[in-house]
Amino acid sequence: MTDRIYPGRPFPLGATWDGHGTNFTLFSEHGTQVELCLFDPDSPSNETSRYTLPARTQFVWHGYLPGIEPGQLYGYRVHGPYEPQNGHRFNPNKLLIDPYARALAGQANWDAPLHGFVVDHPDADLSFCEEDSAWGVPKGVVVDPDFDWGDDSPPETPLNESIIYETHVKGFSMMNPAIPEEIRGTYAGMAHPASIEHLKSLGVTAIELLPIHDMLNDKNLTKLGLANYWGYQTTNYFSPTARYATSDDRGGQINEFREMVKALHQEGLEVLLDVVYNHTSEGNEEGPTIAYRGIDNSVYYMLEEDPRFYTNLTGTGNTVQANHPQVLKLIMDSLRYWVQEMHVDGFRFDLCTTLGRGPDGFDVRASFFNAVHQDPILANVKLIAEPWDIGMDGYQVGGFPVRWSEWNGKFRDNVRSFWKGDPGQLAELATRITGSSDLYQDDGRNPTASINFITAHDGFTLNDLVSYEKKYNKANGEDNQDGNNDNVAWNSGVEGVTNDPDIMELRERRKRTFLATLFWSQGVPMLLGGDEMGRTQHGNNNAYAQDNQVSWFNWDLSEDQKALMDFTKRLIELRKAHPNLRRRTFFKGRPINGSTVDDLSWHRPDGSVMAGEDFHDPEFKAFGLRFAGDTITEIDATGEPVVDDTLLMLMNQGNLPVTFTLPPNHQGSSWRMVIDTARPNAGRNDDGETLPGGRKYRVGGYCAVMFREVDKG
Repeated sequence: MTDRIYPGRPFPLGATWDGHGTNFTLFSEHGTQVELCLFDPDSPSNETSRYTLPARTQFVWHGYLPGIEPGQLYGYRVHGPYEPQNGHRFNPNKLLIDPYARALAGQANWDAPLHGFVVDHPDADLSFCEEDSAWGVPKGVVVDPDFDWGDDSPPETPLNESIIYETHVKGFSMMNPAIPEEIRGTYAGMAHPASIEHLKSLGVTAIELLPIHDMLNDKNLTKLGLANYWGYQTTNYFSPTARYATSDDRGGQINEFREMVKALHQEGLEVLLDVVYNHTSEGNEEGPTIAYRGIDNSVYYMLEEDPRFYTNLTGTGNTVQANHPQVLKLIMDSLRYWVQEMHVDGFRFDLCTTLGRGPDGFDVRASFFNAVHQDPILANVKLIAEPWDIGMDGYQVGGFPVRWSEWNGKFRDNVRSFWKGDPGQLAELATRITGSSDLYQDDGRNPTASINFITAHDGFTLNDLVSYEKKYNKANGEDNQDGNNDNVAWNSGVEGVTNDPDIMELRERRKRTFLATLFWSQGVPMLLGGDEMGRTQHGNNNAYAQDNQVSWFNWDLSEDQKALMDFTKRLIELRKAHPNLRRRTFFKGRPINGSTVDDLSWHRPDGSVMAGEDFHDPEFKAFGLRFAGDTITEIDATGEPVVDDTLLMLMNQGNLPVTFTLPPNHQGSSWRMVIDTARPNAGRNDDGETLPGGRKYRVGGYCAVMFREVDKG
């Protein structure tokens, strides 16, 4: 290493090692001077050198240091005006994290003076703190980008064939006795053969990981002895967090993440990341200065008319200014990095409505959507939006552009209401389970735009959805004020844990019916990890801070839990076996391909075709839905037409059994029962009852049944 720093190059952004030294670059439009600080890898609080970046090109400050190798720790100090009333919060006493750092070392220490102002000062954030924060701020790590991917290739599972499993890296394997203790709760634990075996035997095609970008533990959570378990307080958009790594090596988390992706890809499993580009961990004007705020506050964040204050469309205190060219570049560079260098297969965008906001609100032609649409690196990855934020007109389910799929909150709410027994839900349910054409058909999309889910990380688990009506969040330290108060849940007759065998049986039946509805609906099903085994959070519907057994998977399963997992596997097997349950296009409601019957038809319990008024009759609680197998207007990968059996789905929303008359099938064929949620083993190995049209079948309360056509003439 030399004492002299050279101008280097303005691009690429970040710290780039070339085998002889490292080029350092940082964007700051309003900063007046940028200092690069190097730290002792063996003593990260010890600043060993400081250099003023000697060159500035198009607001990018840059410099090159010979001899700087991978493993070197670094950070920045940016000089400029400290004028919160004008939107500027520069403070060179605060060490700042490089937004493009590929790895971070260390955690934020709240005992350090992380704020740019003097905490508890009468002038609040208008005051100026002169204390050095470096000893309490995570440091960037210079890394070697090389990695042997071998013959790794993305599975590229078509969306209509995808089954997404939402889970948490740590919680998934933390208590699994089949995994060595030293790697439980890590990337390696997720990649362990026992983890992969569970995922493959279940039949899912992709795991959607809760945020793995480097994150901050909030100060109030730290005081309470809690942690930001979910990870929605992102600090850096390039670095995989070291929390889930086994190695203490600086930057070792990068290759451990890559090894996980490689192992999952080898088994045909895709990796999707939940990403949080809508806000950062720095919060509002009362938050710490650890990165973007001190680099160029008015560039990175949306500010109010009084620029001292932050626009809060996310409920976290700040909103990333995604329509600023440099911030948009940061987001796009990050997305491309995770696809090209880390081989991930897609993204779920937290509060994605925020990313499409401009001066006039949400816009499907916003800069972010346009940039993503034209980017060749992102052309084949899955793009999933959480289509809401807390701003005006923030609920945008159905409002995203082509190429985007969406978490269909309307599917979740309607299916919950229907099986809760609420009247007046049938008309909407008819649309939701057939792909939500009202939301996605008119804008060039198809049923795969709908990511169907009943439960997710945010809210009750499936077990708790049928066991609780109230939330029990006191463990979060907010006096049970956090989390949603309206869970569209029914406890099945008793609140919480019970030994009543009738209530227990009803709950298991309702779980099976919810799962059947999920996997029999058109669109892309997303299963909350652990629902297949009846995981409970004991009524906590906002377990974001519970890095403990409340959130971790318990692999010591009861007989009921094992039975539920087996039933879930059967549902997924059935979905995979029948293209009729995963069509690429919407139903037409009429005969297609020369068929003599409509591609779908709705039936009363007496077997007759439903009339329009039936869908709006609050007393109408049971119906049948027939999918004609010879009306699929698709071809397979070999160019052959896709054909399937005709399927008949019966649903009974009421609490009493309903006797259905099976509608006649064409050409004298019969119906074979393959799934009945009242009887988890009925129809196993396709040995269910075989009945001709006109025969009767009893469907239990809160139950769903699937038949397939057999013995075609």
